[in-house]
Amino acid sequence: MGLLAFLKTQFIVHLLIGFVFVVSGLAINFLQLCTLVLWPVNKQLYRRFNCRLAYSLWSQLVMLLEWWSCTECTLFTDQATVDHFGKEHVIIILNHNFEIDFLCGWTMCERFGVLGSSKVLAKKELLYVPLIGWTWYFLEFVFCKRKWEEDRQTVIEGLKRLSDYPEPLWFLLYCEGTRFTETKHRVSMEVAAAKGLAPLKYHLLPRTKGFTTAVHCLRGTVTAVYDVTLNFRGNTNPSLLGILYGKKYEADMCVRRFPLEQIPLDEKEAAQWLHKLYQEKDALQEIYNQKGTFPGQQFKPSRRPWTLLNFLFWATILLSPLFSFVLGVFASGSPLLILTFLGFVGAASFGVRRLIGVTEIEKGSSYGNQELKKKE
Repeated sequence: MGLLAFLKTQFIVHLLIGFVFVVSGLAINFLQLCTLVLWPVNKQLYRRFNCRLAYSLWSQLVMLLEWWSCTECTLFTDQATVDHFGKEHVIIILNHNFEIDFLCGWTMCERFGVLGSSKVLAKKELLYVPLIGWTWYFLEFVFCKRKWEEDRQTVIEGLKRLSDYPEPLWFLLYCEGTRFTETKHRVSMEVAAAKGLAPLKYHLLPRTKGFTTAVHCLRGTVTAVYDVTLNFRGNTNPSLLGILYGKKYEADMCVRRFPLEQIPLDEKEAAQWLHKLYQEKDALQEIYNQKGTFPGQQFKPSRRPWTLLNFLFWATILLSPLFSFVLGVFASGSPLLILTFLGFVGAASFGVRRLIGVTEIEKGSSYGNQELKKKE
C-alpha cells in the first residue's frame, strides 16, 4: 500500500477533510447571508455571486469523487446532445438508486460549467440541515413537503421565480420521490397494478405531479429534458464513505435529450409521457444488466483542476491555524484544556458522520412507504 492509499484510510485525515468542508461551508453561508443586501438592488448580481459561492462548497465534494477516489464517469449519448451541455436551461430526470447518484450528477455539472447553478426539487426537511439546506436556500431551491395539496402553490411560485435565471440552469427531478428499495418497489408495483400501469423492474412508479408542474412552469425557460440513467460497473453499491476512503468506482450514465416541444402540453398526456419514459429507462437498465454497457457513443469529459485548487485553497487557509492551535493545546499541559479539545473533536466527528448519513439509503426517506403502512 502506497502512502497516499494509506492516508485515504485514516480517520484523522477524514476528520481534517470534514473540518475544511464544514468550516468553509459556514464561512460561505455567512457570505451568502451578506449578499442578501444585493437582492433588492440587483437580483441577477445576487444570483451570480451565490452561484460562485455554492460552487466553492459543492466542488469540494466533487473533488473527493474526481481526485480523491479517482472515480470514472462515462457518458453514453450522442455528439449533438453533448454539444448542448452547459448552454441551455434543462430539466434533469435521474434514477434514484444509489447513495452517490447526486454526486455523479454534480460531477457532470462541474465538467460542463453549471455546478453553481444546478438545482433540485428537495424535501423541506433538508432546508434545516446546516451547510446543505442553508446553501440551497440562498440558491432559491424549491422545497416541498411532498404533500401535493400543501405543496402545489409553493412549488409553482418557486419554479416561476427561476424563469429569469441568468446562468444555464440544470433542474434535477427525482421523479420516483425516494430512493429505490425492494420493499418500496414491491409496494409501488402493487399501486401500478391497481392503476393499470405497466410494471417496472428497476424503478419505482414515477410521481407525475412534480414533473408536469415543472414542465408547465418552466416552459419558455427550459428548452429540453435530459433523461439520465445511472449504473455502476461490477454491480457495485457505492457510498459516500467509500469515496472518503478513496475507493474507486466506475459510473456509466446514459443521457437522452428530449426537446421540450416533444412533451405534451396537456397534464394528463405529459404524465403518460413520463410513464412511457420510465418504461424505456427500465429497458435501458435491462440492457445494462445483460451487456454491462449502455447503447450509444461513449464520452469521458475531462475533469477540470478547479475543484482540486478550490479545496487546496480552503485547506491552506483553515488547516494552518488549526495545527498551530492543536500544538498550543497540547503544549499547555492543561488536562482540562486537552479534554475539552478532545471532546470537541468527538463532537465534530459525530457531526460530520451525521452529514454523511443524509446520503445513506438505509437512513433515507420513508416516503413511498405509506401504502405499506396501510397494508400492515
